[in-house]
Amino acid sequence: MLSTQILFGNLSFAQTPPTTADVVKTMIAREVDASAHKRLFDYLSVERSERTGGKLWTEHVVETPVGRVRYLMAEDGKPLTPERDAQERGRLANDIANPAAFEAREKAQKDDEAHARQMLELLPKAFLLGDLREAGADWRIDFKPDPAYSPSGIEEKVLHGMSGFLLIDRKDLRMHSIEGHMEKDVTIGFGLLATVHAGSSFSSLKAPYQGQWRTTHVLSDIRGKAALFKSIARNQDVTRSQFHRLDTPLSLAQAVALAEQPPAP
Repeated sequence: MLSTQILFGNLSFAQTPPTTADVVKTMIAREVDASAHKRLFDYLSVERSERTGGKLWTEHVVETPVGRVRYLMAEDGKPLTPERDAQERGRLANDIANPAAFEAREKAQKDDEAHARQMLELLPKAFLLGDLREAGADWRIDFKPDPAYSPSGIEEKVLHGMSGFLLIDRKDLRMHSIEGHMEKDVTIGFGLLATVHAGSSFSSLKAPYQGQWRTTHVLSDIRGKAALFKSIARNQDVTRSQFHRLDTPLSLAQAVALAEQPPAP
Protein backbone atom coordinates (compact mmCIF):
# COMPACT_ATOMS: atom_id res chain seq x y z
CA MET A 1 0.00 0.00 0.00
CA LEU A 2 1.35 3.43 -0.94
CA SER A 3 1.76 5.85 1.93
CA THR A 4 2.37 9.55 2.37
CA GLN A 5 5.42 8.69 4.45
CA ILE A 6 7.09 7.75 1.16
CA LEU A 7 5.64 10.73 -0.65
CA PHE A 8 6.55 13.43 1.83
CA GLY A 9 9.72 12.07 3.42
CA ASN A 10 9.67 12.82 7.17
CA LEU A 11 5.98 13.76 7.20
CA SER A 12 4.64 10.40 8.36
CA PHE A 13 1.60 11.54 10.33
CA ALA A 14 -0.90 11.03 7.48
CA GLN A 15 -2.35 7.55 7.00
CA THR A 16 -4.19 7.79 3.69
CA PRO A 17 -2.34 6.80 0.50
CA PRO A 18 -1.38 9.60 -1.93
CA THR A 19 -3.43 10.17 -5.04
CA THR A 20 -2.12 10.49 -8.58
CA ALA A 21 -2.71 14.23 -8.29
CA ASP A 22 -0.62 14.34 -5.07
CA VAL A 23 2.33 12.65 -6.74
CA VAL A 24 2.17 14.65 -9.97
CA LYS A 25 1.78 17.97 -8.13
CA THR A 26 4.75 17.26 -5.86
CA MET A 27 6.89 16.01 -8.75
CA ILE A 28 6.18 19.12 -10.83
CA ALA A 29 6.99 21.38 -7.87
CA ARG A 30 10.34 19.62 -7.42
CA GLU A 31 11.12 19.83 -11.14
CA VAL A 32 10.37 23.56 -11.12
CA ASP A 33 12.52 24.10 -8.02
CA ALA A 34 15.38 22.08 -9.50
CA SER A 35 15.19 24.09 -12.73
CA ALA A 36 15.40 27.33 -10.74
CA HIS A 37 18.47 26.08 -8.84
CA LYS A 38 20.15 24.14 -11.63
CA ARG A 39 23.78 23.20 -11.11
CA LEU A 40 26.14 23.40 -14.09
CA PHE A 41 27.88 20.37 -15.62
CA ASP A 42 30.10 19.37 -18.48
CA TYR A 43 29.32 16.15 -20.34
CA LEU A 44 29.65 14.14 -23.53
CA SER A 45 26.80 14.51 -26.05
CA VAL A 46 26.10 12.27 -29.05
CA GLU A 47 23.41 13.78 -31.27
CA ARG A 48 21.76 13.26 -34.63
CA SER A 49 19.24 16.00 -35.45
CA GLU A 50 18.36 18.84 -37.79
CA ARG A 51 20.99 20.94 -35.98
CA THR A 52 23.66 18.44 -37.00
CA GLY A 53 22.38 18.17 -40.57
CA GLY A 54 21.52 14.52 -40.00
CA LYS A 55 25.12 13.70 -39.11
CA LEU A 56 26.07 12.00 -35.84
CA TRP A 57 27.94 14.60 -33.80
CA THR A 58 30.01 13.79 -30.72
CA GLU A 59 30.50 16.94 -28.68
CA HIS A 60 32.04 17.98 -25.38
CA VAL A 61 29.46 20.32 -23.84
CA VAL A 62 30.18 22.77 -21.03
CA GLU A 63 27.31 24.63 -19.39
CA THR A 64 27.66 28.29 -18.44
CA PRO A 65 25.16 30.72 -16.88
CA VAL A 66 24.48 32.16 -20.37
CA GLY A 67 24.40 29.02 -22.49
CA ARG A 68 26.08 25.80 -23.58
CA VAL A 69 29.53 25.78 -25.13
CA ARG A 70 29.83 22.89 -27.60
CA TYR A 71 33.08 21.59 -29.06
CA LEU A 72 32.66 19.12 -31.93
CA MET A 73 35.01 16.17 -31.41
CA ALA A 74 33.86 13.72 -34.09
CA GLU A 75 31.34 13.36 -36.92
CA ASP A 76 29.79 9.99 -37.79
CA GLY A 77 32.30 8.33 -35.47
CA LYS A 78 35.36 9.83 -37.16
CA PRO A 79 37.65 12.49 -35.62
CA LEU A 80 37.67 15.85 -37.35
CA THR A 81 40.30 16.59 -39.94
CA PRO A 82 42.90 19.18 -38.87
CA GLU A 83 41.23 21.74 -41.14
CA ARG A 84 37.76 21.07 -39.69
CA ASP A 85 39.13 21.14 -36.14
CA ALA A 86 40.76 24.51 -36.83
CA GLN A 87 37.39 25.82 -38.06
CA GLU A 88 35.70 24.56 -34.90
CA ARG A 89 38.25 26.20 -32.63
CA GLY A 90 37.95 29.39 -34.68
CA ARG A 91 34.17 29.36 -34.17
CA LEU A 92 34.65 29.11 -30.40
CA ALA A 93 37.29 31.86 -30.43
CA ASN A 94 34.75 34.06 -32.21
CA ASP A 95 32.23 33.31 -29.45
CA ILE A 96 34.75 34.47 -26.85
CA ALA A 97 35.32 37.66 -28.84
CA ASN A 98 31.56 38.26 -29.18
CA PRO A 99 29.93 37.12 -25.92
CA ALA A 100 26.75 39.13 -26.49
CA ALA A 101 26.13 37.35 -29.81
CA PHE A 102 26.76 33.97 -28.16
CA GLU A 103 24.27 34.73 -25.39
CA ALA A 104 21.64 35.99 -27.86
CA ARG A 105 22.03 32.87 -30.00
CA GLU A 106 21.69 30.58 -27.01
CA LYS A 107 18.52 32.35 -25.85
CA ALA A 108 17.00 32.02 -29.30
CA GLN A 109 17.62 28.29 -29.57
CA LYS A 110 14.78 25.97 -28.58
CA ASP A 111 16.00 23.72 -25.79
CA ASP A 112 15.90 20.03 -26.71
CA GLU A 113 14.09 19.25 -23.44
CA ALA A 114 11.28 21.70 -24.18
CA HIS A 115 8.66 19.07 -25.12
CA ALA A 116 9.10 17.27 -21.79
CA ARG A 117 8.81 20.51 -19.81
CA GLN A 118 5.73 21.61 -21.75
CA MET A 119 4.12 18.21 -21.25
CA LEU A 120 4.71 18.39 -17.49
CA GLU A 121 3.09 21.81 -17.33
CA LEU A 122 0.08 20.51 -19.27
CA LEU A 123 -0.37 17.22 -17.42
CA PRO A 124 -2.58 18.40 -14.51
CA LYS A 125 -4.92 20.50 -16.66
CA ALA A 126 -4.97 18.97 -20.13
CA PHE A 127 -4.77 15.20 -19.61
CA LEU A 128 -6.67 12.42 -17.93
CA LEU A 129 -4.26 10.68 -15.56
CA GLY A 130 -4.40 6.99 -14.72
CA ASP A 131 -3.95 5.39 -11.31
CA LEU A 132 -0.55 5.02 -9.66
CA ARG A 133 1.19 1.74 -10.46
CA GLU A 134 4.49 0.52 -9.07
CA ALA A 135 7.15 -0.09 -11.73
CA GLY A 136 10.39 -1.08 -10.03
CA ALA A 137 11.73 1.97 -8.19
CA ASP A 138 9.23 4.21 -9.98
CA TRP A 139 5.56 5.04 -10.04
CA ARG A 140 4.00 4.74 -13.48
CA ILE A 141 1.15 7.04 -14.49
CA ASP A 142 -0.54 6.67 -17.88
CA PHE A 143 -2.05 9.76 -19.50
CA LYS A 144 -4.33 10.56 -22.43
CA PRO A 145 -5.83 13.81 -23.78
CA ASP A 146 -8.74 15.29 -21.83
CA PRO A 147 -11.37 16.03 -24.50
CA ALA A 148 -12.76 18.82 -22.31
CA TYR A 149 -9.52 20.82 -22.58
CA SER A 150 -9.07 23.31 -25.44
CA PRO A 151 -5.35 23.73 -26.23
CA SER A 152 -4.02 27.05 -27.46
CA GLY A 153 -1.14 27.47 -29.85
CA ILE A 154 0.48 24.95 -32.17
CA GLU A 155 2.81 23.42 -29.56
CA GLU A 156 -0.05 22.80 -27.12
CA LYS A 157 -2.21 21.30 -29.85
CA VAL A 158 0.53 18.86 -30.83
CA LEU A 159 1.34 17.82 -27.26
CA HIS A 160 -2.34 17.55 -26.32
CA GLY A 161 -2.77 15.05 -29.15
CA MET A 162 -0.43 12.60 -27.47
CA SER A 163 -1.01 9.70 -25.09
CA GLY A 164 1.69 7.99 -23.09
CA PHE A 165 3.10 7.39 -19.65
CA LEU A 166 5.23 9.02 -16.98
CA LEU A 167 7.69 7.33 -14.62
CA ILE A 168 8.37 9.11 -11.31
CA ASP A 169 11.16 8.04 -8.97
CA ARG A 170 9.46 7.00 -5.73
CA LYS A 171 12.37 8.05 -3.52
CA ASP A 172 13.18 11.50 -4.90
CA LEU A 173 9.80 12.23 -6.53
CA ARG A 174 11.60 13.38 -9.67
CA MET A 175 10.63 12.62 -13.23
CA HIS A 176 12.53 9.54 -14.40
CA SER A 177 11.05 9.42 -17.90
CA ILE A 178 8.13 10.54 -20.03
CA GLU A 179 6.96 9.13 -23.35
CA GLY A 180 4.21 10.38 -25.62
CA HIS A 181 2.90 9.22 -28.98
CA MET A 182 0.26 10.57 -31.34
CA GLU A 183 -2.47 8.05 -32.15
CA LYS A 184 -4.19 10.13 -34.85
CA ASP A 185 -3.44 13.14 -37.02
CA VAL A 186 -3.68 16.56 -35.38
CA THR A 187 -4.87 19.29 -37.72
CA ILE A 188 -4.37 23.01 -37.16
CA GLY A 189 -6.70 25.47 -38.84
CA PHE A 190 -8.84 22.57 -40.11
CA GLY A 191 -5.73 21.23 -41.79
CA LEU A 192 -5.20 24.39 -43.83
CA LEU A 193 -2.33 25.63 -41.65
CA ALA A 194 -0.71 22.35 -40.66
CA THR A 195 -1.19 18.66 -40.02
CA VAL A 196 0.96 16.63 -37.62
CA HIS A 197 0.74 12.95 -38.45
CA ALA A 198 -0.15 9.97 -36.32
CA GLY A 199 2.95 8.10 -35.17
CA SER A 200 4.78 11.26 -34.14
CA SER A 201 6.39 10.77 -30.74
CA PHE A 202 8.85 12.02 -28.17
CA SER A 203 10.54 10.67 -25.05
CA SER A 204 12.88 11.98 -22.39
CA LEU A 205 14.91 10.05 -19.81
CA LYS A 206 16.60 11.38 -16.68
CA ALA A 207 19.03 9.94 -14.14
CA PRO A 208 20.69 11.28 -10.95
CA TYR A 209 24.30 12.48 -11.04
CA GLN A 210 26.05 13.91 -7.96
CA GLY A 211 22.73 14.80 -6.36
CA GLN A 212 21.28 16.33 -9.54
CA TRP A 213 18.81 14.76 -11.98
CA ARG A 214 20.05 15.26 -15.53
CA THR A 215 18.53 14.40 -18.91
CA THR A 216 20.43 11.47 -20.44
CA HIS A 217 18.36 10.78 -23.56
CA VAL A 218 15.95 12.77 -25.73
CA LEU A 219 14.20 11.22 -28.72
CA SER A 220 11.79 13.28 -30.81
CA ASP A 221 10.04 12.41 -34.08
CA ILE A 222 7.46 15.01 -35.06
CA ARG A 223 6.22 14.64 -38.66
CA GLY A 224 3.78 16.63 -40.75
CA LYS A 225 3.11 19.31 -43.34
CA ALA A 226 2.42 23.02 -43.01
CA ALA A 227 0.91 25.58 -45.37
CA LEU A 228 2.55 25.79 -48.81
CA PHE A 229 3.76 22.19 -48.37
CA LYS A 230 6.46 23.17 -45.92
CA SER A 231 7.63 20.19 -43.90
CA ILE A 232 7.16 20.12 -40.14
CA ALA A 233 9.98 18.23 -38.50
CA ARG A 234 11.59 18.19 -35.10
CA ASN A 235 13.64 15.06 -35.24
CA GLN A 236 16.47 14.45 -32.83
CA ASP A 237 18.18 11.68 -30.95
CA VAL A 238 20.47 12.92 -28.19
CA THR A 239 22.37 10.80 -25.65
CA ARG A 240 24.38 12.38 -22.83
CA SER A 241 26.94 10.73 -20.56
CA GLN A 242 30.11 11.36 -18.52
CA PHE A 243 28.54 14.11 -16.43
CA HIS A 244 30.82 16.12 -14.13
CA ARG A 245 29.46 18.89 -11.93
CA LEU A 246 31.32 22.19 -12.12
CA ASP A 247 32.39 23.56 -8.75
CA THR A 248 31.90 27.19 -9.83
CA PRO A 249 30.30 28.87 -12.86
CA LEU A 250 32.80 29.36 -15.68
CA SER A 251 33.30 32.39 -17.87
CA LEU A 252 32.83 31.89 -21.59
CA ALA A 253 36.59 31.75 -22.15
CA GLN A 254 37.04 29.23 -19.32
CA ALA A 255 34.21 27.09 -20.69
CA VAL A 256 35.76 27.07 -24.17
CA ALA A 257 39.14 26.04 -22.73
CA LEU A 258 37.48 23.14 -20.88
CA ALA A 259 35.35 22.11 -23.87
CA GLU A 260 38.42 21.85 -26.10
CA GLN A 261 39.87 19.25 -23.74
CA PRO A 262 38.74 15.59 -23.84
CA PRO A 263 35.98 15.02 -21.28
CA ALA A 264 36.99 13.08 -18.18
CA PRO A 265 35.79 9.45 -18.23
